[in-house]
Amino acid sequence: MKKRKRLLSLGLAALMAVSLSACGNGSSQGDGATAGTDSSAPKTSTGSTEAGAGNETGNTAADSGLPQFADIKLGEDYTDLKADIKMLTHKTDVVDTKFAEYVTEFQKLYPNINVTYEGITNYADDMTMRLTNDSWGDICMIPTTVDKSELPNQFISFGDTATLENNYIMLNNYAYEGQVYGIPSMGNVQGIVYNKKVFADAGVTEVPKTPDEFLDALQKIKDNTDAVPLYTNFAAGWTMGAWNAYIAGSATGDPNFTNDGLTKGENPFQKHDDMTGPYAVYYTLYEAVARGLTEDDPTTTDWEGSKGMINNGQIGCMVLGSWAITQMQAGGSNPDDIAYMSFPITVNGKQYAAAGPDYNYGINVHASDNNKLAAMIYVKWLVEKSGFAVSEGGMSVVKDDPLPDTLKDFQGVELVMDNPAPAGEETLFNDINNESELGINVANEPIQGIVEDALQGTRTLDEIMEDWNQKWTAAQENFGVTPAAYDYIAAISK
Repeated sequence: MKKRKRLLSLGLAALMAVSLSACGNGSSQGDGATAGTDSSAPKTSTGSTEAGAGNETGNTAADSGLPQFADIKLGEDYTDLKADIKMLTHKTDVVDTKFAEYVTEFQKLYPNINVTYEGITNYADDMTMRLTNDSWGDICMIPTTVDKSELPNQFISFGDTATLENNYIMLNNYAYEGQVYGIPSMGNVQGIVYNKKVFADAGVTEVPKTPDEFLDALQKIKDNTDAVPLYTNFAAGWTMGAWNAYIAGSATGDPNFTNDGLTKGENPFQKHDDMTGPYAVYYTLYEAVARGLTEDDPTTTDWEGSKGMINNGQIGCMVLGSWAITQMQAGGSNPDDIAYMSFPITVNGKQYAAAGPDYNYGINVHASDNNKLAAMIYVKWLVEKSGFAVSEGGMSVVKDDPLPDTLKDFQGVELVMDNPAPAGEETLFNDINNESELGINVANEPIQGIVEDALQGTRTLDEIMEDWNQKWTAAQENFGVTPAAYDYIAAISK
């Protein structure tokens, strides 16, 4: 019950504070999973146990008898496997279309593996609650409310980190103690989706590269067009929490910033004269709202409606990950007007863009052995064969796959992926983040608070950031961290 209470407390904290991300195993899964077999021969499901026969005695792929995710040969191994698996997804709009087509294609290779999808609208909150019950299904998109220390209690390992890193990127978010418990569905690049025609009609001739250049561009849109310069999508909630994704790589260029500058750094939300770092990200939002460069009433924003609005020129831009590009292009009859720019921060003369995983696939540690194996095979097919990442405007997490055409405007912008936390500190950021109640990359309400303060004039950004620094410092000290000055520009210049 301990792990269930931990998850439930996290879920309730998320529901109260925001409006907004294995022990189990079974017996051997077949000929290829046991020592002494021919690794080049196709593997079969002979020897798999029946449903419900799992136990809770290990948490690595080797311990559970499952194969390494990287070793599975799609269309060759386990083609005789029979299983009925259920996948929970946040992509409710394509369950009966795109995902149904995926299942059809997948079953050309694995005809006896049946896949059923369930779409969940309020995904992050509902999935957190469902994880308190062992029988939620077989595959889910792991919600960000799951602490790393809880991963082995909830999900199977796909294999050891060192092996998987030979084939895949962006594995850090759900890697713990040398094992990977989540495989990214795709990678996102963090930037701004915008309407090229609106910017051109406003007289903006160059892509902004600093916060003030961006704010000047928004002012020109307000003065010279009828478009909303920056649409916050405040009412959706999760779209506000997305701003936190820009405060590390995009704002600093430093792949170690999260571990060193944020987790251990002194006053990480302080203002820098060169307008870089987390403060510069929040400044961009605060000033856009305070200067009247966003929608008149943030509480009335419409997420689904915004797709058509930006497509037809009623919106200038929105701060969203690259996954949003194709959705905005599909929002109307003007797909060629939709483009993507890097976030307007320049660090020491260069622009950077954070790149990281979208939702990660996780497989229920309490599922039957057959279902675990079938789920692993389906996840591998989704990652390597489905084309989902590119179709969603993201990038493939298969190592050395090329960037999609949607990111062609990012030439000259360096992509930054966070380095993993040092050994023994895998949960330190999460611990400090939870203790501070700032909910970086988890919560929406603190960012919505910035919008409310800017709109109402109740607090200046400096006052907000000072409050955040105090809360962060107290949390650092509570977990034995003595904050130290950190220079990310010096770090990336080495």
